[in-house]
Amino acid sequence: MANDRSFYTVGELAELIRGRVIGDPDLKIKGIAGVAESKEEDLTFAEDKKYLAEAEKSRAAAIIVPENISESRKTIIAVKNPRLAYARVAALFAPAVFYDPGIHPTAVISPKARIGKNVSIHAHVVVEEDVVIGDNVALAPGVFIGKGSRIGDNTVLHPNVVVEYDSVIGSNVIIHAGTVIGSDGYGFVSVADGHHKIPQLGNVIIEDNVEIGSNVSIDRGASGPTVIGAGSKIDNLVQIAHNVKIGPDCLIIAQVGIAGSTEVGKRVILAGKTGVVGHIRIGDQAVIASDSVVTKDVPAGVFYSGRPAHDHKAALREQAAIRKLPDLMKKIKELEEKIRRLEEKEEE
Repeated sequence: MANDRSFYTVGELAELIRGRVIGDPDLKIKGIAGVAESKEEDLTFAEDKKYLAEAEKSRAAAIIVPENISESRKTIIAVKNPRLAYARVAALFAPAVFYDPGIHPTAVISPKARIGKNVSIHAHVVVEEDVVIGDNVALAPGVFIGKGSRIGDNTVLHPNVVVEYDSVIGSNVIIHAGTVIGSDGYGFVSVADGHHKIPQLGNVIIEDNVEIGSNVSIDRGASGPTVIGAGSKIDNLVQIAHNVKIGPDCLIIAQVGIAGSTEVGKRVILAGKTGVVGHIRIGDQAVIASDSVVTKDVPAGVFYSGRPAHDHKAALREQAAIRKLPDLMKKIKELEEKIRRLEEKEEE
């Protein structure tokens, strides 16, 4: 939604982020920025006393600080989590990307599609028949919405996003440029005369408050859905195969690949370049370190790393042992040489 306010007072912002004002609550704030980039009438933040000293030297009018700080040369808003408070205030000043209610004359919209209120449909968008689009949705230039798909309220699709047929996208979802939702899953029967395609008859369901980065591929299910749970955040260049089920509030970082029919629990973190084989389960709140390969079920709450992925502390011990191998090999050769000499003396 568009925000046409030019400023907020410190007091209004403190109420939004449940903070305590020390200083002037009537100061006008017209933007928010990091310490180095801040200007007059900006709000900035400091995560601790060390960074507060730098923030006080900045041009910012006021500073978000931790709740244990009670004095400053500038007006401050004391909160429990300064970084989270910064994010919430920044959302007020962020541009409403692609929100410009109306339908561009070059858009192609089926008369059988149902379009909600205050939608922003930009140039060269295609909306096929039986599509349902909610209120306040923004479809950037070049977006394609396939037959029978549904898009929830307040969702934003960036340029050239492709949503294949029968896909379901919830409310308050953000999908960045070049991502494909509902492409066919990779399913073939291999026989002597070649590889025969298995029709992919399922769909994709993306629940509310999900954000998906650019150039992500999420395949439709072979039968039944591929599911992305509410609140999950997916980085750029991720591949999610058919019938994968990702739980709520997961973080899937760049270049992760998840093979078919794997289940990922809630609040799981898969760090960059992690590979996950198919037909396994990753338990709730598990963390998989970068560049790992997950080959079997993962219990809840663990921190795994390595190839194959296993307990991170054990992996670190193994890595330390590997680094010692050259010295150990040298000592073994020295011992072998000593033994050889002792044996020669005995023979004499």
